[in-house]
Amino acid sequence: MPVIRSKIDAKSDAFGVNARRMRDLLSEVQRLEQMVIAESESKRDKFEARGQLLPRERVARLLDRGSPFLELSRLAGLNMHDDDGKKSVLGGGSIVGIGVVAGKRCLISASDSAVKGGTVAPMGLRKALRAQEIARENKLPVIYLVESGGANLMYQSEIFIEGGRSFANQARMSAQGLPQIAVVHGSSTAGGAYLPGLSDYVILVRGRSNIFLAGPPLVKAAIGEDCTEDELGGAETHAQVTGLGEYLCEDDAHAIGMAREVLDKLKWDLAPVETSWAEPLYDEQDLMGLVPADEREPYDVREVIARLVDGSDFLEFKAEYASEMMCGHARVQGRLVGILGNNGPIQPSGSTKAGQFIQLCDQTGTPLIFLQNTTGYMVGSVAERNGAIKHGSKMIQAVANARVPKFTVVLGGSYGAGNYGMCGRGFDPNFIFSWPTARTAVMGGAQAAKVMDIVNRAKMERTGMAANEEALKAMSDGLRQRLDKESAALFGTARLWDDGIIDPRDTRRLLGLCLALADEAQSRQLHANTFGVARL
Repeated sequence: MPVIRSKIDAKSDAFGVNARRMRDLLSEVQRLEQMVIAESESKRDKFEARGQLLPRERVARLLDRGSPFLELSRLAGLNMHDDDGKKSVLGGGSIVGIGVVAGKRCLISASDSAVKGGTVAPMGLRKALRAQEIARENKLPVIYLVESGGANLMYQSEIFIEGGRSFANQARMSAQGLPQIAVVHGSSTAGGAYLPGLSDYVILVRGRSNIFLAGPPLVKAAIGEDCTEDELGGAETHAQVTGLGEYLCEDDAHAIGMAREVLDKLKWDLAPVETSWAEPLYDEQDLMGLVPADEREPYDVREVIARLVDGSDFLEFKAEYASEMMCGHARVQGRLVGILGNNGPIQPSGSTKAGQFIQLCDQTGTPLIFLQNTTGYMVGSVAERNGAIKHGSKMIQAVANARVPKFTVVLGGSYGAGNYGMCGRGFDPNFIFSWPTARTAVMGGAQAAKVMDIVNRAKMERTGMAANEEALKAMSDGLRQRLDKESAALFGTARLWDDGIIDPRDTRRLLGLCLALADEAQSRQLHANTFGVARL
C-alpha cells in the first residue's frame, strides 16, 4: 500500500504561524456568515407576530433530523449592490443547499424573506441559477421555500433578461423528470408568480400565500378594477378556484410537514446509508497549518492529500516525471478518485502528464479532484521552445472534454491559464470550493505591477519622455493593490467563482458528499417526457 509519509511538524514555529493566518482568514469568513444569520434573526419578533417561522427555521424543519446540510454560496453578492459587507451582509437573499428530506437527497432553495424581504438582486439571481444547475447535473428533486418581494427594481436591467432563464430551467427540469415542490409561505408575485406556476407541486399557506401577476394598484391602474390581494391570488383562490395549488395548509409548520409528506410519497431513491472506510493516518487539524503564511513559499500538496484520502493511501502516477504536476489514484470515503495537484508552475512536461492522466481516468469513469495551487503555466524561452502552448492546450482540452465528474478545491494560487487547466469555474466542475487562502486572478498583484512598470517605462522611452518615478510607482502600486483585492477568496465567492469558502478541516467530508451525489446521479434513471408537467 503506497502510503504517504508526512514530513510536517505540527509543533514547529512555521506551522504555528501558518495555522494562525488560516484561522484569521477563516474567522473573517465565519464572521460575515454570522452577520447574514444575525440579520435574519433580528426579524424574529416580526415573524412570530405574523405566526411565521424564520426562513432558516423553515429549512431546519424541512431537513431530516441529524442529517447533514451542505449550504452553498453563503456570501454571494458580498460588497455588491445593496450588500455593503459591513452593516448589511445579505448572502444573496436566499438559503441554498443540499440535504436529506424524508430520506431522499434534494436541493433546497429558500427565500430569506427576513433579509430585504427576500428581494432578488443580481447576484441572488446568479445564486438561484447555479442552484438549478446543480439540481439538473446531480439529478436532484428541488424544494422551493418561497416568500419574496420579487426582483429588486433598482437593478432590473441586470435581472430581467437572465431572470427568464430560471423559468426556462424549471420547465426543462420538469421535462427531465426532476420533481419540483414549491411551498409558498408569503408573496410570490409578478414574474415570481411563475415559480410556483412552473413547479410540479404547490403548497399554500392559508392567509399568507399570495400569487398573482399584478397587484391591486396595478390592476386598478391598468383596467380600473378594484380587488383585494386575496381575491386576485390568495391561498383559497388558488386552492379552490384556479387549481394552481395542490395543498392548502394552515401555517408554515403545516406547510413544511406537507412538503415532507409529498416527497415521502414520490417514487425516488433513498439516500444510501454510509459504509465504513479507512480514515487518513494524519489529523485533519493539520490542514490548518499546511499553507504557508507567505504566499511565495512553496509546500508539498502531498501533505494535503495525505489528510484527505482513505488510509493516506495514494498511488502516484509518473512520480519521477514532471514532479511539479502531481497526479495519482486514491479513495475518498470509499470511492475511487484521480487527484491532480500543483507543486509549482505547470511545465510543458507537466501538461502532458496531466493530460494523459485525465484521459486515463475518463477511460475508466474515475471522478477527478483538482487541488489548485499554481502561478499558472511556466513562461520563458525554454518553456516556449518545449511546447508550453501546444502541451498546455492539450491539458486544457482534456479537462474540458473529460466526461467524468470533476471537483475542484482552490487551496492557494489559481493564476492565469493554470486556473483553466486545473478545472476552474469556466470548465464547469460539478462543485468548486475555496480555502480562505485561495487567490484567483490573471496574475499576482506584484507581477502585474512589474509588468505595468516595464510597459510604461518602454512607452516613455519611445516618446523621449523622462521617467517620472513617483508617477510610475503610483500607477504600479495602484494596480498591485487592485489585483490583490480582486484575487482574494471573499471577492471571488461574492461573484460565485466558487460554491463557497470552506473550513480546510471539512474538505474530506465535503468531497465525500459531492462524490456520493455524483455517484447517485450517474446511477439514477429519470423518467423524462417532452414538455414537463403542466396544469391543464
